[in-house]
Amino acid sequence: MTDWNGKRYWLVGASDGLGEALAGVLSRAGAQVVLSSRSEDKLRAVAQKLPGKSDVVAMDVADNDSVKAAAKRVGEVDGVVFLAGVYWPFGAKDWDADQANAMADVNFTGLMRVMGQVVPAMVERDAGHIVITSSLTGFRGLPNSIGYTASKAATMSLAECMYADLRKTGVKVQVINPGFIKTQLTDKNDFRMPFLMQPDEAAREVFEHMNTDRFKKSFPWAFSLVFRLSQFLPDSLYYRIFS
Repeated sequence: MTDWNGKRYWLVGASDGLGEALAGVLSRAGAQVVLSSRSEDKLRAVAQKLPGKSDVVAMDVADNDSVKAAAKRVGEVDGVVFLAGVYWPFGAKDWDADQANAMADVNFTGLMRVMGQVVPAMVERDAGHIVITSSLTGFRGLPNSIGYTASKAATMSLAECMYADLRKTGVKVQVINPGFIKTQLTDKNDFRMPFLMQPDEAAREVFEHMNTDRFKKSFPWAFSLVFRLSQFLPDSLYYRIFS
């Protein structure tokens, strides 16, 4: 079990949902958390509920200058958890260019921007902890998921590349692939969401993973099997089932 007392963690995407819930878990464990998202008001409301010390640094991950300025304000951290994301459900027949571009720019390129500001310093001091939020949807393409699934596949691939490069260093890289979590994003879905989790439940799963040396965690476990095993299905069968 990791000793969290005195550790300083930067949570990117902490104003609600899983990010807010994880901030509470880390704070109760003794860590100091730095909370970031676009909404400073929401972040301050989250910070007021935390039992431990916290800092608020508003940031837009889609704006490179904003990310650079925020990283400078945050300074050295023991770890960073990237949880920022946007989502709109639509398929190729109803392509919305602005929304598709936003999903790519926030979910994946936003991650790239943040990693570009924190990874070099961690590598230089050979210490740090990086947790990247991908999704079960990232394992294989899905219908009516233009933008989101592709961006999550990209985040999963980036995490794998980073782990390959850093696994024998002092920088620990982990990725989490959650299923459906009850948030303002999943509230947009008009279909039944199997194994829908509450943010607090998902945060406990993430925190449990952060206390291990394992690289990847996909959850809920039973639901994740569907997506992991789907990688081995031939195209003809896969698209027949998942369409």
